[in-house]
Amino acid sequence: MEKQWTDMTWEEKREERFKRWLSPDIKFASPEAERLHKERVTRFIKAIKLEKPDRVPVMIPAQFLPSVYAGYNLGTVMHDYGKLKEAWLKFLNDFEMDSFLPPSLVLPARVLEMIDFKLIKWPRRGLPDDAPSYQFVEGEYMKAEEYDALINDPADYLLRYFMPRSAGAFKAFSKFAPLTPFVAIPVGYVAQFADPEIRKAYETLFEAGQEAMKWAMAIGEMSQIGLAAGYPNIWGGMSQAPFDMVGDFLRGTRGIMMDMFQRPDKLKEAMARLTPVAISEAVSSANASGCPIIFIPLHKGTGGFMSNKQFEEFYWPTLKEVMMGLINEGCIPLPFAEGDYEPRLEIIKDMPRSSTIWFFEHMDMAKAKKILGHTCIAGNVPVTVMVTGQPGEVKERCRKLIEICAPGSGYILTAGAFMDIGNPDNLRAMMAAAKEYGVY
Repeated sequence: MEKQWTDMTWEEKREERFKRWLSPDIKFASPEAERLHKERVTRFIKAIKLEKPDRVPVMIPAQFLPSVYAGYNLGTVMHDYGKLKEAWLKFLNDFEMDSFLPPSLVLPARVLEMIDFKLIKWPRRGLPDDAPSYQFVEGEYMKAEEYDALINDPADYLLRYFMPRSAGAFKAFSKFAPLTPFVAIPVGYVAQFADPEIRKAYETLFEAGQEAMKWAMAIGEMSQIGLAAGYPNIWGGMSQAPFDMVGDFLRGTRGIMMDMFQRPDKLKEAMARLTPVAISEAVSSANASGCPIIFIPLHKGTGGFMSNKQFEEFYWPTLKEVMMGLINEGCIPLPFAEGDYEPRLEIIKDMPRSSTIWFFEHMDMAKAKKILGHTCIAGNVPVTVMVTGQPGEVKERCRKLIEICAPGSGYILTAGAFMDIGNPDNLRAMMAAAKEYGVY
């Protein structure tokens, strides 16, 4: 009798997810593509499990670079899904890779324009057409006195408070009565939809939804083409540290730093309330994608933003809970430690063996390897070298990192951050270094 999912250990659940990652429900372009797919996935799995693969796996650090490589720019591919597809498929065909990352972070500009999105600036909307990336617009989208409203009902808070402030098209949603009244005959609630401004907001939402679906279908098609060609995805979904969920999008940096001193209990209560939401969303993404790795960009926990004491009190407990929630569902957290995480190494080592991939930007990798020897690490060729350096310099940086990090397995070669512009030959140099110096 087969074990039920709820009766499995986290290691058993992970093995089931690995099986699905190895054998996706897709028709491969050729037997060779299928063989290469299994070879590439196996390479990552063995690195994660601290077993020796054939060679060091590579996570190619290309984010928006394919648009420039194809002769376009970010503004063009955000508006034209045909050119978006053309650019990423050209990149797929021209580069040898261990994995393929579809352009799911190339947001659909028309959708953002339709809803009057306020949290970022993008090419042709606040930035020049050839801007290489977005610019985050930080603000206090949640007021300090609204913590209880968020804690009591996050969904209600997001619709009636956050959406009207973060997207101009939904300003009328602030008129809604609470969304969770327990009434048997909800005539009064239904009557709200007669408000012309609310009806207009929903009409905009429906139209934006249709446009978003066109974009999602283009992204999905590219993902399927990449899989069929033998290139696995390396991210099965995304999540966040609860501190960043509050600090990035709701309170802003200034607001949350003040809250650490002025209302610490409310901040902790809010993060605890958001933790199961973060876990559930990420697990659902992994279920849908078939890839068990969950990318978690970390923003406000870096050295310089807070002390180790504050990190242990405010940032790490709920981040660890999110990561453990993912691990217990057979997923592999991939926290991207942006900035300087060297002061945090003795804290973040408190995780199960071979359960996580720590991806570092600025780090003494020899120290990380020593302290985190029980888990897989990734990084950290400086992105400045990847963008402005020469292939020979990149290859030498990769060689040194492989020499430091690869012994005993548990290392994924990549840059310290993702490239939006730069010399594409540097990506080829990274792959060449892995094949030449990273063989076990």
